[in-house]
Amino acid sequence: MKLIEELKWRGLLHDTMPGIEELLEQEMVTGYVGFDPTADSLHIGNLVPITMLLHLQLAGHKPLALVGGATGMIGDPSGKDEERKLLDMDTLNHNLACQTEQLKKFLDFDCGANSAEVVNNYDWFKDFSFLGFIRDVGKHIPINYMMSKDSVKNRLETGMSFTEFTYQLIQGYDFYHLWKHNKCKLQMGGSDQWGNITTGTELIRRKGQGEAYAITAPLLMRSDGKKFGKSESGNVWLDPEKTSPYEFYQYWIRVPDVDASNMIRIFTLLKQDEIEALEREHAIEPSKKLLQEELAKQITTRVHSEADYKLAIATSKILFGKPTKEDLLELSQKDFLSVFTGVKQATLSASDLDEGVSIMDALSAKTGFLASNSEARRALMDNCVSLNTEKVNNGYIIGRSDLLHEKYLLVQKGKKNHYIIEVQ
Repeated sequence: MKLIEELKWRGLLHDTMPGIEELLEQEMVTGYVGFDPTADSLHIGNLVPITMLLHLQLAGHKPLALVGGATGMIGDPSGKDEERKLLDMDTLNHNLACQTEQLKKFLDFDCGANSAEVVNNYDWFKDFSFLGFIRDVGKHIPINYMMSKDSVKNRLETGMSFTEFTYQLIQGYDFYHLWKHNKCKLQMGGSDQWGNITTGTELIRRKGQGEAYAITAPLLMRSDGKKFGKSESGNVWLDPEKTSPYEFYQYWIRVPDVDASNMIRIFTLLKQDEIEALEREHAIEPSKKLLQEELAKQITTRVHSEADYKLAIATSKILFGKPTKEDLLELSQKDFLSVFTGVKQATLSASDLDEGVSIMDALSAKTGFLASNSEARRALMDNCVSLNTEKVNNGYIIGRSDLLHEKYLLVQKGKKNHYIIEVQ
């Protein structure tokens, strides 16, 4: 399928400039997307432009990922209602290195002529003087043209610094530089980037007497009106240290059906007939969440790994299903601790366990998990206490045979209250 047709049926096409379809049919086109280095990880909001680059490459064209070592020092005003904090060079370099590694999970950097490349606009801006910039770039773009951009008009009442006002010129020059030195004729991005992108095409036309093009994707909103990419705790990051593979997986599992139908088109490489077959099967028994399961599997595996996806499945089963002790034993010690990150923990000495510890003491006196023995006794009488997923009653004595990985005990009160005891 041709690139524009592919983007259109997937819901990744908002606007294009005339002539781009013909160009894509005539030659291998180099196209780029810019990434903001204000954090040391990309988040799932970045998956839309990354996916656009991926489809560009799959259609036989060459993708460039521009990391903004220079523009990151300023901050794009598009969609922002206040000035952003400026970053120092060491922080920027760290962020750029981290983001570059994440991009390698999506794009092929070793496939011949259309191999992906990462470029850093600091490389061509670091020696550009202010006088040189306003002489060689600024004179080509009229003030009234710059003032007409939404990113500027939307900030006129609240105010905008000259630094942010000039951002569109800097991004426009990025496009010009890549057009001149990398034969890049296409820039892609979200629909909020249209103004910045067209400043680049205008600069190429005026300064270089050349032609360049734009493709934008719609800004994604969830059906509940919330911004896509946000969870209750904030951004959903691609870095497993910021958002664990389990939390990442759960984000996709929890999306409503209508969002899952859209997102599986946008964020996976499943073909149209495969997705439509999934939708028909999902409609028969929506409670099985077939769309969400496949969506979560595809994205978690690509962003993290198949092993992380399987761990997320195991974690979900342990926390929300009906796990067995064998399910716990199948987890490595590292994965076991990862599953129960953040739950209350306490320690017991090995000598305590040699003498035997009552389940009541393990809930209260020895650990403080519950406030008192009477509270522990009530929980045991209500038959809502489990040890390593198996129900236990008052009088149960914990011994070494109960240990997981020879040092841990999982105590549970009800469905949601988990506690870890480490034997030292």
